[in-house]
Amino acid sequence: MEYKYLNTIDSPDDLKKLPVEALPDVCQELRDFIISELSHNPGHLASSLGTVELTVALHYTLDTPNDKLVWDVGHQAYAHKILTGRRDRFCTNRKFGGLAPFPTPMESEYDSFVAGHASNSISAALGMEIAHKVEEDTESKVVAVIGDGAMTGGLAFEGLNNTSMNKNDLLIVLNDNNMAIDPIKGGFTEYLVSLTTSSMYNRRRWQLYQWMLRHHLLREENIGKLRRLSNNLKALFSRQGTNIFQGLNLKYFGPTDGHDVIELVRILNEIKNHRGPKVLHIITTKGKGYAPAENNQTVWHAPGEFNPENGERKKSNTNNLPPLWQDVFGETLLELAKNNKKIVGVTPAMPSGCSMTIMQKELPERVFDVGIAEGHAVTFSAGMAKEGIIPYCNIYSSFMQRAYDNIIHDVALQNLHVVLCIDRAGIVGNDGATHHGLFDMAYLRPIPNMQICSPMKADDLRQMLRLAETMEGPVAIRYPRGRSVETDRQSSGTCQIGKGVALCEGNDLAVLSIGAIGNTVEEAIQLCKEKQPDCSIAHWDMRWLKPIDEDILAHVGRHYRRIVTVEDGITIGGLGSAVTEYMTEHGHTAKVTRLGINNQFVEHGSTNELYHLLHLDKEGICASLLSALEQ
Repeated sequence: MEYKYLNTIDSPDDLKKLPVEALPDVCQELRDFIISELSHNPGHLASSLGTVELTVALHYTLDTPNDKLVWDVGHQAYAHKILTGRRDRFCTNRKFGGLAPFPTPMESEYDSFVAGHASNSISAALGMEIAHKVEEDTESKVVAVIGDGAMTGGLAFEGLNNTSMNKNDLLIVLNDNNMAIDPIKGGFTEYLVSLTTSSMYNRRRWQLYQWMLRHHLLREENIGKLRRLSNNLKALFSRQGTNIFQGLNLKYFGPTDGHDVIELVRILNEIKNHRGPKVLHIITTKGKGYAPAENNQTVWHAPGEFNPENGERKKSNTNNLPPLWQDVFGETLLELAKNNKKIVGVTPAMPSGCSMTIMQKELPERVFDVGIAEGHAVTFSAGMAKEGIIPYCNIYSSFMQRAYDNIIHDVALQNLHVVLCIDRAGIVGNDGATHHGLFDMAYLRPIPNMQICSPMKADDLRQMLRLAETMEGPVAIRYPRGRSVETDRQSSGTCQIGKGVALCEGNDLAVLSIGAIGNTVEEAIQLCKEKQPDCSIAHWDMRWLKPIDEDILAHVGRHYRRIVTVEDGITIGGLGSAVTEYMTEHGHTAKVTRLGINNQFVEHGSTNELYHLLHLDKEGICASLLSALEQ
């Protein structure tokens, strides 16, 4: 498509050459470009549509990349990528070898900090701002953009608190759209809705501030007192008590229309040179400018392919396909909850993503969406477990990392019966390094009292969820993204704590796998037999990482010289490490080859591309097994 303005903008400097009156047209072109591109190359649509005007205004008024722009929740930043020299490559966004799904300094100097997980922008931006002060850099400005639900995260409040304690000139832009993926719940959200501020008051305060500076009436030692007086006067004239930002001695501006780009430019130009920390509160609509996205913001957070003309989403033929792993979880949880009133569901802002909406629709009073607050979700679950409730706390593997101390200190130390349902474990695809769930087995296995299992088939997950209800202490059940594999045989048997299952017999090589990747191992073994008909390979689905099935390990240690472990996670500390430790401690001399993800972060791309890259597809595992047979 030809664009009057957008095709001429290869950097923010080009944007600044335009008159301010042209910016609404630039915004419309950006919106059209994003809709057009994402209609056939899926990504995070609604969030980026909501920040178009803000992005244009920020790059128009700031001197990026000298001024640092720190995004929180990177799926807001597509317009930012397009305006900073990546327009012609945007068609590769989220594709293997293409643009990263979220801002990363490894891709562009305009990306000041990585933005894959929520709530980190204020802390990171404050660190940059303080660094500038230490280096006596008085020119560079730092702006944190937080929103899309990220203000419910504890780290955001820690950052706010520290911002109020240190001498700095940080600008925090609060993009308030009342949404994460699903609508945000909680008191802070209700609080933001109630905030009102007089724009006239802000202008008068700025004029008074400038007058006092000119007349040398404003000194460092009395700024705090004047700010408190200002806040009290503001509360008086607006008929509202001092808000939380003012209570932290942060200058507060807003709320203002986040879709009026010309007004945003005026406000940013007015406040960007204010001394001291400040908050600009803007109100935006997720999906702004595209009716289907505005009307169904949850679905259009990441809608897949669609027809940009009418908003019709491309539907894949799911007939006769096995259910999604998340749906197996959601349906089983509802079944369990109906039969046991002590069972509740807990999720940090992911009810639709993890399919807890299935239970939420029928038993809403027993499902708790705590917002983007993973640490709280775990400790909240621990509190309920302490009083006899059985919480099934569902958190994506990558985000569970943020609750590690809570798992150790609040759950495992007291041996509380919390069921940690770890969704999106292993390689997740196009969201890339910040979202792959590679570390959960390695970081959970060392924790005392922790029990860890992973299903290979859909029915295994159903059984594990049911078994977890009757267990004692913390239980972690990890399963991947995407379609499950239905059980196609009876030999898998009933799931028992700490017990694996033999899948096929063999004499030359023992393969031990855990989780859904075992299905690929089965295909790889069959491929080995096609390539080398006389090979004899045994395969066990371990099911449990902790307690691990020592009967299987003892048998394998006694009868095989060569062992291969396969896992969809980091090899350091996972299944391969557990097997190697057992063999060493019990005097077995079998050679153990560990297949999984080496000590690395994995880029973005389709799951098929990434498994191939990692040699964990059928062909890659087959090659490793044949190599092990030759050793």
